[in-house]
Amino acid sequence: MPPLTKRTTDLITITVNGETVEIESTMSVQQMLDTVDVPPNYLAVEINGDVVPRQQYEATMVAAGDDIEVVTLVGGG
Repeated sequence: MPPLTKRTTDLITITVNGETVEIESTMSVQQMLDTVDVPPNYLAVEINGDVVPRQQYEATMVAAGDDIEVVTLVGGG
């Protein structure tokens, strides 16, 4: 009987709004937004202090160690 092969997934660690998050691999900003828990009414995404335009979410990649801020509008008076 052949040995069982264990599928290993190399997780990478990123920071989202100050919280450490593990994701399966390098992925696009859009995939990251679909994967992690982010507010649905977000206005902007920053990676390492740089704002990522919405039209570049599919092309911009999130990598290990990135510091991501998902910015929302907070009402108040």
